[in-house]
Amino acid sequence: MRHGGGCDKVVAMEMVLEDNPSHSDWDSEPDLLSDFSCPSFVESGTDSQPDGHTPKPFPISKVSQSETASICSGSLDGVEYSLRKEKEIVKMTMPRTLAFCYLSLLWQRETITLSDLLRFVEEGHIPYINAFQHFPEEMKLYGRDKGIFAIESWPTYEDIYKKVIEIAKFLDLPRFPDITEDSYLHPNILCMKYLMEVNLPDEMNDLTCQVVKMTGIGEVDFLTFDPIAKMAKTVKYDVQAVAVIVVVLKLLFLLDDNLEWTLSNIAEKYNEKNKEDKPWFDFRKWYQVMKKSIDEKKQKWEEARAKYLWKSEKPLYHSSIDRAVVYKRREMVVSLQKQFSALVDSAPTVEKKSPSSFQFNWTEGDSARTCFHGHGLQGILKKKGQSLTTKNSLYWLSTQKFCRSYCKHVTTYEESNFSLSYQFIINLFSFLLRIKTSSLHEEVSLIEKILFKRKYGKTKKKSRSRKGRKY
Repeated sequence: MRHGGGCDKVVAMEMVLEDNPSHSDWDSEPDLLSDFSCPSFVESGTDSQPDGHTPKPFPISKVSQSETASICSGSLDGVEYSLRKEKEIVKMTMPRTLAFCYLSLLWQRETITLSDLLRFVEEGHIPYINAFQHFPEEMKLYGRDKGIFAIESWPTYEDIYKKVIEIAKFLDLPRFPDITEDSYLHPNILCMKYLMEVNLPDEMNDLTCQVVKMTGIGEVDFLTFDPIAKMAKTVKYDVQAVAVIVVVLKLLFLLDDNLEWTLSNIAEKYNEKNKEDKPWFDFRKWYQVMKKSIDEKKQKWEEARAKYLWKSEKPLYHSSIDRAVVYKRREMVVSLQKQFSALVDSAPTVEKKSPSSFQFNWTEGDSARTCFHGHGLQGILKKKGQSLTTKNSLYWLSTQKFCRSYCKHVTTYEESNFSLSYQFIINLFSFLLRIKTSSLHEEVSLIEKILFKRKYGKTKKKSRSRKGRKY
């Protein structure tokens, strides 16, 4: 929102984009009445005319009280937003502002993913909910202006991702700087980052790099965002990277609730007999450590969301007359909250941590939480000539059913159709990225479709031949 001095008219930025009602809380709000007046704007100023003639009124239509309030707070944005009636016209909103910020980060090839950006919002490092309370004192909001910043839900990955593409198309942005192998957003680097995040062996990075190379998802043209291309789309860099890791885990352990436990028994016996040697990776032990850690993290996250105060510390009043009343009520609320907090929990308030791209910290020698970064894959791999290959020769595809529409998306993900190990892996990474499990499953399926192109081709031919049979 743009502000000007006094009652200057400010034209709001508008975008001709697809209408999205999910973030338009201010559309249905009733007019907020205010006792504001702007003499220089509304009054005719008869006293200032020395010749006694009645001056012509300023050529402005009738202004309601709520409109006047918006004008006197230095903006016409609130009025224009509330008058929106035409379809396919969407103004700049807080979610779109967040998408615009990600576009700038992507252009600069900064070391931050979309999931990190949304998590920083969630943790309070980036002003989003009640962002107006960070405005300077001269930027006061009245009337309908408050609707622009009235956010009552957390931003979601899919919604911001769609808005990123919409804004880039609207602005006719050129091809973005290339995402090369030395870029943070390249899958090889992100895979290494997420392997460290979820406490998996470093040796797995060689396998993730092989999958990236075989599928071609590490090519510059595939990774670089080009808004003016015929099929403009940007890669979900973080989701794609963790999907590659899921595919590698399936290649190594199959994740069928059987083979992974058999291999774990072998690794456990070896580690007991060879305590001085480099330990073999034990999937069962890793599962136990990660399940405990992720359950604790989820519990804290759920508690933080449940305790989150949607009301701002700096009250937003509709008019100057309401200011004293609003501040008095706010003081009472804060006082009551402090009293209840003292009764419920006497623990001291934890200071806000600095933003970090890592949510977990694994260190060698921690007896409470084993670090698996240095563990080997010798019990899972075998030599074949001069190279290593997986002992497991089987693989099951996450899905072979893609919708017949142009998008070719995967059918709906249902947990009951998959093994418990696969569900755990999907839920683990989905929580880290704050995305839906179905979104990650879809990305895994798309990578598998490229990696096992021949298998999908044979399945397609078989289905066609069955349809062609006559009985």
